Amino acid sequence: MMNPSDNSTLAALINLLDEPDEGAFNLIREQILLLGMDAIGPLEKCLENRFEAVVEERIRSIILKLNQENLYVEFSNWLNIGSSDLLKGFILVTKTEYPSLDEEEIVIGIEQLKMDIWIELHDNLTALENVKVLNHMIFDIHHFEGNKTDITAPQNNFITTLLENKQGSALSLGILLIVLGQKLGLPLYGVNLPQHFILAYLTDTGIVNPGENDVLFYINPFTRGTIFTRRDIDLFIGQMKIKPEKSFFAPCSNPVIIRRLIETLIFSYNQTGDTGKIENLETLLTAYE
Repeated sequence: MMNPSDNSTLAALINLLDEPDEGAFNLIREQILLLGMDAIGPLEKCLENRFEAVVEERIRSIILKLNQENLYVEFSNWLNIGSSDLLKGFILVTKTEYPSLDEEEIVIGIEQLKMDIWIELHDNLTALENVKVLNHMIFDIHHFEGNKTDITAPQNNFITTLLENKQGSALSLGILLIVLGQKLGLPLYGVNLPQHFILAYLTDTGIVNPGENDVLFYINPFTRGTIFTRRDIDLFIGQMKIKPEKSFFAPCSNPVIIRRLIETLIFSYNQTGDTGKIENLETLLTAYE
């Protein structure tokens, strides 16, 4: 929280945002940015008042920059110390589009889904029966589905729109199933298959250091959780004329999944011509370097 001196400084700087000289404005902008996230509340409050269009645009651009800088720090921290929480990574990427999203609301929504599924599970179920219950609850009861009419739309890949519209990509649906499955004690992991994201259900012994040999079967999240085998992946790779690699069959890490999510969004925005939203996503990718 800013101290009274910082509040006074910010108020004075805001009063100077109509500065006509661009060089002088940039200095003012940098001073506001140095105050960090605490400056956002007062800046948003200012937007309730009537300003000239240029001042409003400057305030909005400063708020956007503050959110972007804070998001990069959060994302870097997630990569370094918190990547075991896949949902958090999903939320952080979604913040590139919805910086003011309510994280608690999303977490509560996920917990509600988990509880609905948990009620239907019991200890005597086989792995296939566990997945059958999971699929039934997600696709039949809660009516989630793959968006087959607008496959490349960026909105397919945000946790907010997935929970609201019940439509998503193979990647966003897959992340949802992984998060729910692991919360329920089901050994579901992502597999970074080229041009399609799938899931692997592991043996109990494969959870500590999962590899290709620990996979019981694979799941296609885009087709209502269809079960398939390694042979099916071989056929898919053959059709795509891609040289097989071990990573096409083995579970991947959460940072790999989230990197694929970011790259998918960059591709989507390039397809729609909305290149203005790509910069923030590309900035997140630099955290991997």
